[in-house]
Amino acid sequence: MTQRMTFVRNFFLYKCLFALTFWNHVSLSLEDELISVSNNFSGDGSNQKIESLPLLDKNGDESKANCDWVVITNTTESLSLSEIKNDNVNKLVALLSNFRQGSMLQNLTLTNVSVNWNALMDIFQTVWHSSIEYFNINNVTQLSDVERYDFNYSETFMKALTVNKILITDLYFSQDDIYRIFADMNIADMTISDSEMLHMLCPSSQSPLRYLNFLKNDLTDLLFQNCNNLLQLETLILQKNKFERLSKVSFMTSHMKSLKYLDMSSNLLRHDGAEVQCQWAESLTELDLSSNQLADAVFECLPVNVKKLSLRNNQISNVPKGVAELKSLEELNLASNRLADLPGCSDFTSLQFLNVEMNSILTPSAEFFQSCPRVRELQAGHNPFKCSCELQDFIGVVRRSGGRLFGWPVAYVCEYPEGLRGTELKDFHLSRLACNTTLLLVTALLLTLLLVAAVAFLCIYLDVPWYVRMTWQWTQTKRRAWHDSPGEEGTMLQFHAFISYSERDSLWVKNELMPNLEKGEGCVQLCQHERNFIPGKSIVENIINCIEKSYKSIFVLSPNFVQSEWCHYELYFAHHKLFSENSNSLILILLEPIPPYLIPARYHKLKALMAKRTYLEWPKERSKRALFWANLRAAISINLPTAAENRCGETV
Repeated sequence: MTQRMTFVRNFFLYKCLFALTFWNHVSLSLEDELISVSNNFSGDGSNQKIESLPLLDKNGDESKANCDWVVITNTTESLSLSEIKNDNVNKLVALLSNFRQGSMLQNLTLTNVSVNWNALMDIFQTVWHSSIEYFNINNVTQLSDVERYDFNYSETFMKALTVNKILITDLYFSQDDIYRIFADMNIADMTISDSEMLHMLCPSSQSPLRYLNFLKNDLTDLLFQNCNNLLQLETLILQKNKFERLSKVSFMTSHMKSLKYLDMSSNLLRHDGAEVQCQWAESLTELDLSSNQLADAVFECLPVNVKKLSLRNNQISNVPKGVAELKSLEELNLASNRLADLPGCSDFTSLQFLNVEMNSILTPSAEFFQSCPRVRELQAGHNPFKCSCELQDFIGVVRRSGGRLFGWPVAYVCEYPEGLRGTELKDFHLSRLACNTTLLLVTALLLTLLLVAAVAFLCIYLDVPWYVRMTWQWTQTKRRAWHDSPGEEGTMLQFHAFISYSERDSLWVKNELMPNLEKGEGCVQLCQHERNFIPGKSIVENIINCIEKSYKSIFVLSPNFVQSEWCHYELYFAHHKLFSENSNSLILILLEPIPPYLIPARYHKLKALMAKRTYLEWPKERSKRALFWANLRAAISINLPTAAENRCGETV
């Protein structure tokens, strides 16, 4: 019975091997060439990409053998299987045992593996001693307790191992039972991702690892502290873990003498300036610290020889000067931070590429390209630009920079002020005068001086100060009169007319005008300054009082009149009465013709009066003088109070 069972088992195994061998030969005959294995970095963090040959099944359906696993890919150099369980794992181990040295199978991928711990280790051990060089295992569930396994690393062709999503159900196990196996693997590339791995031990001896990827785990600052056996490691990816202290990370790398690339993005990293001084591997040239919680103090803890540095999506508001002198830095990514202006290049003398997109930059400095002459490309788009004079200077520099601004002009749009929101910076323009404060001040000052000069000229030309002074005196006189007699509503008329004339025309006034009006029929009471001005009062006050107490004001016009200052006063006050009382109180007598060029500019009222009002002209012929006096008496005709008439009678 036992022999029969052994026979059936061997027959079944040989049947599976025959089927696989047959498929390999058929697929080999169908393929013209093999797809080579690429060792370039892939987008998901792995540095190798295992490419499978075409499937044997030309209908596109997955092949499922009698062994209960699913054959995804089966070519001469690549084999991909799925649904590995405890029921078929021994058959898989037996199958893989046949691919020893000399076999062409190099790539193995296992997906959806649910087996016990020892069975999983048997798979690894078998692969280790086969011809397989690249081993990928995805979605692994360990079903039993983790036990100690003596792993034999000798005589292997393995170059790269990728483990994705491995679930350890055993909550209590010794670190050496699981972490030691992976830590001591003698391969160049290893990836363990998305596996909730809490820790990894330092290799027991000098490790050949050059590429190590622990993407999306739960590793902390305790990883590889004081580890001296990773001297050949060049690339270390610790993205999406739980590292917190940047200084601890730096100490971790200090023993990795060959480390060139370190990815610490999407962690919880902070750095306090009060912490101990950082100590990085001198060989480190590329560092990714994006998506952490780093602030301005991070520049106190950076590797001095770094060439490419990413600080994207942190909390940096300013790049302090004189803190970190990174002479080798060529690429700097500061996108998605809190920067308010472009950083300078005084500490980054070799900087060629700078990314400051999505910050808080309102008006980038126009001096950036001058202070950073080696920068070949600047990415500063998607910032809340404030379209102002300061930004105008930056736009001018950009237009002269020769295309060094990445994303111009689509990514550069005004955010402030509200009226310009959405306007591309290339379409924003302000005049040179509006943006040059000095020129604007000088222009405003010149315009002010011109305005003042024009006003001063007009004031002088129109004798404005004189009119202001006269208005002030008239106001003061009226105020005093109101205080002296507050009960009187108006001034009583005492004279028919007030006579205004030049002293040089006084002979005509005394010999012709006054005798003819004050004597004879129709006695006219005249107010003349020599006899009617009240002693003790100012001349201006006497003039105003006489004009106020007279029904009419007679002005004897001649070239002498327009040359008299006092005649101008009298004309001004009489004209003021004309408008204030809306009366027809002015009588103009043209004693001698007045050439227009003799009339001063301040006598513009006289010019207006002579142009608009009828005036009496003194006739040279005696025969016409009777009519002149008759017209003058008619113009003065008014009945004064009795007291005034009595005085007129006394004068006569």
